[in-house]
Amino acid sequence: MRITNTPFAATVFLATISTFIISCSGTKDEFDATGTFESVETIISAEVAGRLDSFAVEEGQIVAAGQLVGTIDTTQLSLKKHQIQAQIDALLTRRPESNVQMASLNEQIKSAIRERDRVERLLRSDAATQKQVDDATTQVNVLTRQLDALRSSLATTTSGLESETRPLLSQISQINDQLAKSKIIVPLNGTVLTSYAERYEMTGPGKPLFKIADVSTMILRAYVTGDQFSQIKLGQKVQILVDKGAKDYTTYDGTITWLSSKAEFTPKTIQTKDERANLVYAIKISVPNDGKIKIGMYGEVRF
Repeated sequence: MRITNTPFAATVFLATISTFIISCSGTKDEFDATGTFESVETIISAEVAGRLDSFAVEEGQIVAAGQLVGTIDTTQLSLKKHQIQAQIDALLTRRPESNVQMASLNEQIKSAIRERDRVERLLRSDAATQKQVDDATTQVNVLTRQLDALRSSLATTTSGLESETRPLLSQISQINDQLAKSKIIVPLNGTVLTSYAERYEMTGPGKPLFKIADVSTMILRAYVTGDQFSQIKLGQKVQILVDKGAKDYTTYDGTITWLSSKAEFTPKTIQTKDERANLVYAIKISVPNDGKIKIGMYGEVRF
């Protein structure tokens, strides 16, 4: 069927297109606050000095907590550990063998006790004198005191040697700790943002090696006016709009996780719903990231 009312059809068509354009532009411009995305960034630094024997870190690399990404040369630490261990072994070789040294006195004491018992039996049958019994008893007592003195001397010698080894054992523990810290292990899941070092370079305690951030969940720091601030709360669900193209955007679900306790002047790069507002409140919104949100991107918020 042919349409003959051309002017009317054109008018309806233009009106429909105009409504669509106005609707689309109105939808995109409707936001309550804007802000930029950020993430918690952690700089991983070296804890010991030495050459980077291995370092497998690249910008953009996804790493997991506990992952070994590099090692620092441990040659000198290992040599020092062997040297201290040799000193400990040398000291311990001087430790007396208490059981061996006391075995002879123990046998003498047993023999003296048997002799005393024999003399006491002879005394009861008038075949020995009291002086002989006293002499035998004295011999047992003398040998017993000698054994006690030897035991104390051996214990003192052993204790002294152990005291000398304690500082060396502490040094071994320190070296073991440094050896463990020579392994560069990632402390958290995340993405490498920046690498500051290369393999075979020299490093030292506190020198940055790489920067990492967990970008699976991004934080949108936005600013709201006082009127808006009184109407939002922690845990509140909001919509986040991120530019997808010239005339399109992607919508994400976000959760308010932090509210500032004091007002501040509006940052120059931030737009608020009321441009006349001089004082605004900062808020943080947690947004699950599908990989498209990048640090520094702008986002718009709908409450």
